[in-house]
Amino acid sequence: MGEFAGLRQRVLHWLASNVPESRVEHVLRVEQMAAELARRHGVEVSKAAQAGLMHDLAKYFKPQVLLEIARAEALITDPVDELNPHLLHADVSAVVARDEFGIRDPEVLTAIANHTLGRPGMDHLSCVVFLADSLEPGRGSTPELDILRQVSQQDLHKAVWMTCNHTLNQLIANHRLIHPRAVATRNWFLQRARPKAEASAS
Repeated sequence: MGEFAGLRQRVLHWLASNVPESRVEHVLRVEQMAAELARRHGVEVSKAAQAGLMHDLAKYFKPQVLLEIARAEALITDPVDELNPHLLHADVSAVVARDEFGIRDPEVLTAIANHTLGRPGMDHLSCVVFLADSLEPGRGSTPELDILRQVSQQDLHKAVWMTCNHTLNQLIANHRLIHPRAVATRNWFLQRARPKAEASAS
């Protein structure tokens, strides 16, 4: 625990110098919600908190810096990455966690990398951080968000595809590009959740 406390202080100090205070507040809410969801779903709480704390390390990197790091790490998988480099910040945040803070746990690094676009087949730790980022209390209080938060307490797979639907609807309404990985994530989790719904209905 002492080791994590020391790491946490280093990360918070780094964040204070690299992101606005409002973003630090978001990060702390994600850390807390990720830990709460992890506890609820039998996921290792310390890993969820760690990934939540470091999920936005590269959030305010300039587009060219994101692209340079992503190219060096072979993270670019689609033309949308080039057209909207901000979408790379999750994958690049995992690189920063590895290189700046010495994080080697592949589950934690993957959860950081998956927090924006998700990924088909992602594990429960990644689901927890993905949902915490999208649904933390600072995102607002609407009937739809409140339902998503309730579902996230009960069924991670269902919550992921419903949250993807929510995000995709917003992107379509605002005429924004959609990364194929986000669609693939939504489809994979919808397919996984469907058999559960059919089984409970029969």
